[in-house]
Amino acid sequence: MQEKYIDETKQGEAIAIAEKPENTKKLFLESYGCQMNFSDSEIVASILNDNGYNTTNNLEEADLILLNTCSIREKAEQTVRMRLSQFKNLKKQKPSITVGVLGCMAERLKTKFLEEEQLVDLVVGPDAYRDLPNLLKETDDGRDAINVILSKEETYGDINPVRLGGNGVTAFVTITRGCDNMCTFCVVPFTRGRERSRDPHSIIKECINLAENGYKEITLLGQNVDSYLWFGGGPKKDFNKATEMQQLTAVNFAKLLDLVALAVPEMRIRFSTSNPQDMDLDVFRMIAKHNNICKYVHLPVQSGSNEILRKMNRQHTREEYLELIKKAKEIVPDISFSQDMMVGFCGETEEDHQQTLSLMREVEYDYGYMFSYSERPGTPAHKKMEDNIPADIKQRRLAEVIALQGELSRKRMEGYVGKIHEILIEGISKKNKNQWKGRNSQNAVCVFDKLDGQKLGDKVSVFVHGNTQGTLLGETVL
Repeated sequence: MQEKYIDETKQGEAIAIAEKPENTKKLFLESYGCQMNFSDSEIVASILNDNGYNTTNNLEEADLILLNTCSIREKAEQTVRMRLSQFKNLKKQKPSITVGVLGCMAERLKTKFLEEEQLVDLVVGPDAYRDLPNLLKETDDGRDAINVILSKEETYGDINPVRLGGNGVTAFVTITRGCDNMCTFCVVPFTRGRERSRDPHSIIKECINLAENGYKEITLLGQNVDSYLWFGGGPKKDFNKATEMQQLTAVNFAKLLDLVALAVPEMRIRFSTSNPQDMDLDVFRMIAKHNNICKYVHLPVQSGSNEILRKMNRQHTREEYLELIKKAKEIVPDISFSQDMMVGFCGETEEDHQQTLSLMREVEYDYGYMFSYSERPGTPAHKKMEDNIPADIKQRRLAEVIALQGELSRKRMEGYVGKIHEILIEGISKKNKNQWKGRNSQNAVCVFDKLDGQKLGDKVSVFVHGNTQGTLLGETVL
């Protein structure tokens, strides 16, 4: 599993969307961790919206509080525990409130969560969200409720997610669930179960629905999108005038990209996350073929050392990774890459660390997600390897990786200066309310002055005249 994480552990507000006037209860829902969790929260909101709950961003009026949690690092779990402790006074004032924990942390701790956390009434794993209405009946009767059974089939493909918060411009569409890769450091195969792919008909239907509702960009999500593989059939489906899906016998990720790009030609398409050993060159060929597939790939590597990659059970070598990058750039010359990098894994030597730095220099990533290793209970690394790198060495190596990525990011941003880019307006700049912010095809953030007539969701030609380490500075081309 290699997920793209949303900064550090991040909390998302629940916005009252798709309210039903007959609903009498309020759901307050917060999401932590990766994009998959935020996407799952939209599924949860949809299920509960059909069972009497409207979402709210006002904690005090909530009847049900749910935290969708992350277990990938210890810090993520600590954040959730701290948040739960903040509910103590609210629970005293309103004893009828039900508090539940969803997602990976719920799956990892199972019944221990009910024993450890006095505030928790409900524990639900990632594959059991359909059971929420039944579980809530148990909590209404004064009993704690739990369902952490993992599934080999559940994809939630028939559920139309309620879009929580967001900007009305970009949206997530989940295409796979679970992970079979068994990296030794990773807890996800144990918290999200075996890998399975969603029916492509339902994926395309969801994408078309988003386009019809004004969305301009979708991100296809999975723990490992490149291993998407669906076998099936069914009658011919008409999705729009340009695209038909004939009798399908097998669809891999490259073919799915092709189908989605044709079905929603006016929408930008991104995807995350990829895994090097499963990445097919046909994916890059599809990026080159379709202008609406963005020229950006998040391709985690974790380490530049073959010895550390072997210990991590990454199933690819340094050489294979670099060869994949080389071929990708030949197929899509202006493609950009980002990385996940972990320092201080079990037994990592200074030479291993230097190999990571040299790989980063060779690839020249646009940006990255960089962490020091922390043991996750139950993983093969925790059971069989010694976490023997001192904390101060981890911190120093991480600082060096972050500093190098800063240099590479600035260099990559400088390469975009002096050119015209198509920018999708996604929101208002945090630093200047008179400026828009958006991204180019390579996922670089750009800010530029607002002009009359421009609005959210517009695609604008922007001349980039400057940059910072992580942002392009531009002006609209008239």
